[in-house]
Amino acid sequence: MQEPIAKKAYYSIGEVCDLSGLKPHVLRYWETQFDVLHPTKNRAGNRVYRPRDIELILLVRHLLYERKYTIDGARQKLKEIRKTGDLEEERQDVLEPEVLASMRDELIQLKVILTPPPPNNDE
Repeated sequence: MQEPIAKKAYYSIGEVCDLSGLKPHVLRYWETQFDVLHPTKNRAGNRVYRPRDIELILLVRHLLYERKYTIDGARQKLKEIRKTGDLEEERQDVLEPEVLASMRDELIQLKVILTPPPPNNDE
């Protein structure tokens, strides 16, 4: 199966923040609250996230911000999803709109760049 985010093997915390729309302190806090979020660290001690970590972050963000779960509720929901084995399906359900929205934004930016300016009729 192809990973929708897998352009790179590892992402820095700054790149994950750009992808997820979250602040670094939020990601670090979530690591303490959700046992599924545990990025590895490189030799320099910096967090490095795999595409799977990013998908989980997007799932947590979806549960907290869109479905309005509390931290405890989101933690419980993640445990429930993992027990039933629906984690992959749930991640894909969350990612699909994310990927489509990202593609839409990129296409709009491309349209702006490629659209020629209107002719100047001051002459």
